[in-house]
Amino acid sequence: MGSNPTLSAIFPRGVLAGFAMTALDEPQRLAVLAVVERLRREPGPLLEILHGVQDALGWIPPAAVPLIAGALNLSRAEVHGVISFYHHFRDTPAGAHVVRLCRAESCQAMGAEALETHACARLGVAPGQTTPDGRVTLEAVSCLGHCACSPAVMIDGEPHGRVTKARLDELLDALEPRA
Repeated sequence: MGSNPTLSAIFPRGVLAGFAMTALDEPQRLAVLAVVERLRREPGPLLEILHGVQDALGWIPPAAVPLIAGALNLSRAEVHGVISFYHHFRDTPAGAHVVRLCRAESCQAMGAEALETHACARLGVAPGQTTPDGRVTLEAVSCLGHCACSPAVMIDGEPHGRVTKARLDELLDALEPRA
């Protein structure tokens, strides 16, 4: 396969009958197909494919589920079940910035609960939600591996330790506006 796989190259004839894929635009569809084609022959490829799709698109569009399920001979419910079970996977686009708050024991002992309450009030969203302007997605995670510097947050992949409410406000104020 080249860099532009087609549906017929991946799926047996008739497998996709009845699946509506109108929600995927062409670049998204091609990205999903490329990931599926690259990884579908690996042992137990579902998690790797889901990671690949999310890495490529920033999320896993619901319309990608039938493509993934069909390629792996799984039901759409099985694929959706894995997506919904793991908090890492998202089925809606993230905001322009992703703020992850650590909920591990070390961070809890150092004030993470109060920090989370402050972040929710400041942003006007609960963990797992995106601000109405699409600027920030707030996530609560099990551990950031930054225990020696609790409480920790990660913003757009960059860890920050010993974060106070004031420091969190500074970090949020420094985020670039959504393009």
